[in-house]
Amino acid sequence: MIDCKSTAKSLSGWFATEQGSYVLEREQIYFDHTVNDIFGYNALQLGLPEHDLLRNSRIPLRFTGSTHVRTDVQMCPDELPLATGSLDLVIMPHVLEFSEQPHAILREVERVLIPEGNLIISGFNPRSLWGVQRSLKRKRGYPWCGDFIALSRLKDWLSLLGFDVAAVRFSAYAPPFGQWLERLSESEVERWWAGSGGVYFLHAIKRVPGMRLLKPSWNEGFVKKLLPVTPKMNKTQGKISARNQHIRMGK
Repeated sequence: MIDCKSTAKSLSGWFATEQGSYVLEREQIYFDHTVNDIFGYNALQLGLPEHDLLRNSRIPLRFTGSTHVRTDVQMCPDELPLATGSLDLVIMPHVLEFSEQPHAILREVERVLIPEGNLIISGFNPRSLWGVQRSLKRKRGYPWCGDFIALSRLKDWLSLLGFDVAAVRFSAYAPPFGQWLERLSESEVERWWAGSGGVYFLHAIKRVPGMRLLKPSWNEGFVKKLLPVTPKMNKTQGKISARNQHIRMGK
């Protein structure tokens, strides 16, 4: 059983290690670049409140939320104390793989986002050398104890909730071994094996289908047959009717 409170603390501790610093540096670069182009009024960073991944955002109201005590708003990700349709941007750094209810979290995020709102998720890629390392570690310790979610699986979940995937990016191509972290040219690996990054980023947009009223195409000839026929009035009848009306009115 994964404890939401202890997970955030332990994962943050792992980010202080050599492996974690290598991943965190690349994630910060990605978030700094991506959130800078997203506009709105309210933005939420769900998870990892120790690291300000919204620091480069232009959205005026930015806050962090998690079960950790040292956060702006203490909350549980699967029961967000926020109004429906109140957020323009939500980022979730490594939240889903350390939760027992990832579907419930996504449903809550979909609820609080406005139509055309933005969702950015970062996660560990199980189809990478980092996923192999997780198997070798026998899922012990952090981050290896998490449930690494395949990107294709995550896309299916988001599609069911009405999200469109706007962009996908991979990073952290070096093997998760200390002697390789700074020796490998990531650009070369990305060129030849693009989907092998240890971390992926998924940018999705909430879509709400609009409604367009369809007017019936009436058969004008059939409608005319149903309507009562109004007799036409010639000019002489019109003058007589007007004269009779003046007589009734005493003129």
